[in-house]
Amino acid sequence: MAEQKHQPPLDTATFQRIRKWYILALSGIALLIIIAQILIQQHLTSQLSDSRVINVAGRQRAYSQKLVKEALILTELDEGNDKQLVLSELKRTLQVWKISHMGLQFGNDSLGLPPEDDQEILDLFERIRPHHNAMVAATESMLTQIEVPSRAVSEGFYSNVKVLLDNERQFLRLMDTIVNGYDQRSKEHLQQLKVKEYILLAIALFILLLEMLFIFRPLSLHIRNTISNLMQSQRRSEKDAEAIKNLYEEKERSLQALQELNFVIDNAALFASIKKDGTVVFISRKFRELLGYREEEPGKPFSELLTTDEGQQQYLREILKSNRNTIRTEEIRIRTPKGEELWLDMSIIPMPNSRMQQSILLLCSDITERKKTQLKVEQLTRQNYEESIRQKQQQASQIVEGQEEERKRIAKDIHDGIGQMLTALKFNIESINLKNKEKTAEKIQYIKDLTADLIKGVRTATFNLTPPELSDHGIVPALQKMTTELSRLTGKNILFENRTQENIRLDSLAETNIYRVVQEAVNNAIKYADAGYILVAINYSDGMLSIMVDDDGKGFDEALTENSRHSSDGGMGLFFMKERVSYINGRLFVNSVKGKGTRVTVNYPVQIVEVPGERGIK
Repeated sequence: MAEQKHQPPLDTATFQRIRKWYILALSGIALLIIIAQILIQQHLTSQLSDSRVINVAGRQRAYSQKLVKEALILTELDEGNDKQLVLSELKRTLQVWKISHMGLQFGNDSLGLPPEDDQEILDLFERIRPHHNAMVAATESMLTQIEVPSRAVSEGFYSNVKVLLDNERQFLRLMDTIVNGYDQRSKEHLQQLKVKEYILLAIALFILLLEMLFIFRPLSLHIRNTISNLMQSQRRSEKDAEAIKNLYEEKERSLQALQELNFVIDNAALFASIKKDGTVVFISRKFRELLGYREEEPGKPFSELLTTDEGQQQYLREILKSNRNTIRTEEIRIRTPKGEELWLDMSIIPMPNSRMQQSILLLCSDITERKKTQLKVEQLTRQNYEESIRQKQQQASQIVEGQEEERKRIAKDIHDGIGQMLTALKFNIESINLKNKEKTAEKIQYIKDLTADLIKGVRTATFNLTPPELSDHGIVPALQKMTTELSRLTGKNILFENRTQENIRLDSLAETNIYRVVQEAVNNAIKYADAGYILVAINYSDGMLSIMVDDDGKGFDEALTENSRHSSDGGMGLFFMKERVSYINGRLFVNSVKGKGTRVTVNYPVQIVEVPGERGIK
């Protein structure tokens, strides 16, 4: 019993299991999205780095050509401003060319170049180094020679120009090879990213397939079986109601027949006259037939004639001797010589005669059938009690049916809301085209938003289950949590006001039923009344706990709602609210005016109890 008591209800266990699988599935999809985003970001960073390297490597070719061109221009210019301008431009070109060449090999933060770790490219740089060094040395030598007076310019200047021209062709050829190597490496990185993206897409599709196989399919089968069971239960209930009706009519007919029979028995002509010593003077024929005697036995005491049980005979002798001057009535049980047990209603009447001797007149009625009838009436009374219990059970089954309807509603919300969003998520993932980066980024952002909506939908569905605050902290924190969450999720102005000064803790049955009634009232105000303002207030005064739910919604006609209990417009919810409150010996009051809102009040009698360390209400 202790293990069963701590086990969660069936609906809680079922939806906890479904929620666990949903969270795992969504976490897997979210993890894949995060990994894909990280890979994309890493690739973009790598692409930026590769693009920068390729740009700088291509620029090296242009700078080498510019270096040679400026050197040739210097050979043609005389002293003057133009020559100084070209000279300064040559110096700057040489400086940038040298720094970029070193940055391509060993990295340079200012140029945004990482250190090169590809051995093939490093080998190409090793091959190009002599040509680069020769061109640098020739250019620096030219710059040194050009600073002396013009007549000091020797043939060495022109030989340096020739060195530049001789090494330029090899430098450009090897730089082309290096640039192609950078481009090939960038393409390989892109191909690797595409392979990883395809793998992640396959894993995501596999997770969605597992969801359909292990979540949606079992859930749909469970819902279908539940609906089938409900329909079968309804048919059985109708048959049971018809059988109960027939039994009740049969019971009424039996009671009528038993009453008529009891009337005849009560008026039966059973009498006898006995002497003072107990011997029989006269006994009626009907009496003899009842006792099973075919003829009178004169001289035999009436006690022995009436019963064969010695204890009953002694009892009869005592009551016949006592109170001889008063009329006395007794209900006695006798046993006939045939072994039959009979009940007699015996009136003992003293009768004085002319000789001043007293005799006794016995008027009897056979009440055996009446006794049996009383026993049957007791049985019928017990049956009535059992029927009342069955009616209570039927009401309990209706409550269970309402719980099943709530489960179906939650399942429908999950199917229509979360299910459709998961389907949309699947289609968006399938429609991702990695070649179109712009559209891919937009779709990934949409998938993020859709995942957030999915998480919100799961939280909304699980919120309708029993909150842990109810069992851990009591009715006040649970109601406060409910109003806060509903206000956040629906956008309605839902307020909670605690007017008690005590630490309210009720028994678990009362807390659960009161919480469900308040939850139903608030949900009705949100869904059907279209209320914009809802107030939930709790108060304790003079041994009465009162919870009030006020809204400014459309209101309703209470009479129409009561007559439509089995329709889908909220009448059944009001019926279950009344049943829950009645079940814990409380009272429910509903006041509603069309166009002016509704007030639902729950009153529950409680008493103050002293709890060690705190003051509580029970």
